[in-house]
Amino acid sequence: MPTAPHTSAGLSSRLRQSWHTRGPISTLLWPLSVLYGAFAAAHRQLYRVGLVRVLRVRATVIVVGNITVGGGGKTPTVIEIASHLQRRGLKVGVVSRGYGRHSTECVEVGATDTAQRSGDEPVLLQRALGIPVFVHANRALAAQALLTQHPHTRVIVCDDGLQHYGLYRDLEVCVMDADGLGNGRLLPAGPLRQHWPRSLVRRAGQDEERTLVLHSAGAAWPGRFSAHRTLLPQLVDATGTTRSLAALATGTQPIVAVAAIAKPDAFFAMLRLHGLTLAHTLALPDHDDYAHFAEHAAAFPSDALLVCTQKDAPKLWLQRPLALAAGLEQRSEAAFFAALDRLLAQRLHPHRAACKAAGSHHLL
Repeated sequence: MPTAPHTSAGLSSRLRQSWHTRGPISTLLWPLSVLYGAFAAAHRQLYRVGLVRVLRVRATVIVVGNITVGGGGKTPTVIEIASHLQRRGLKVGVVSRGYGRHSTECVEVGATDTAQRSGDEPVLLQRALGIPVFVHANRALAAQALLTQHPHTRVIVCDDGLQHYGLYRDLEVCVMDADGLGNGRLLPAGPLRQHWPRSLVRRAGQDEERTLVLHSAGAAWPGRFSAHRTLLPQLVDATGTTRSLAALATGTQPIVAVAAIAKPDAFFAMLRLHGLTLAHTLALPDHDDYAHFAEHAAAFPSDALLVCTQKDAPKLWLQRPLALAAGLEQRSEAAFFAALDRLLAQRLHPHRAACKAAGSHHLL
């Protein structure tokens, strides 16, 4: 099927392809990865020795992130964990960086907020969960603001923060996808943000592990838990009208799939797996603001039906409100939640005595 080219997305795709092996491109970039590794180690050491303070808030903090660049499934995992905790009767909030937004202040994401103000992922999280979602590049500041406005919050789930050490984490959930560790090299020679395996986060004076690994592929990873992701059977447009994947698969209207995510080809493959024939695909850079979408749309069939991800929908709907958003559902194995509940039970404290914003230097 024809694919609309995009220079930035194309370059990103070629670089990602080079991360599967230790070929010429990876080898050429390897000296830069050594520098990146040295900088990252120095950054962690500042927190470890106490030169930079780590803020500990009066709620249990679960950080969800990955050790590779993008596309690991952090946002579906945040939604699944937060939903699980809500079913247990816990008051839950979410903090996020809000990557790609046009503002810098700390904000609470509202039900009608735009991606430009709050970021595409926080908007998706708020609409999916209906719980407090606060956004700021400094997750510790966002967590403080959340607890000020919602003081009964017991658990804060931090969306994408494994390499952000300013906010003390009680638990970590590291997500991995089918690409795993790639060629095992650090950025930019490989996909790794940090070396793996690495020392697990530990509490002062205790040795118990508090990092859970959630993997969406069948590869054998010691201590990992499996997660399965699939598209929801119903798609929705900006008006709330729904259409089923099955109906689209048997229809005759040309379908154009659009995605501005880390791995758009994975989304296109899922659509095809559900029987959709794609007349055209448009892969944009992750978190693209769709400012130039009209230029790409000129190449689409005039009667095309647009299908996008839930993450892209708030941006695309501003121009094409009839575009259909395909939701993603994640189901992790029961053993993952059993382990999460066990570790969480050890750390849930109604009135945490250590909430004096005291620093803790027992980090990565």
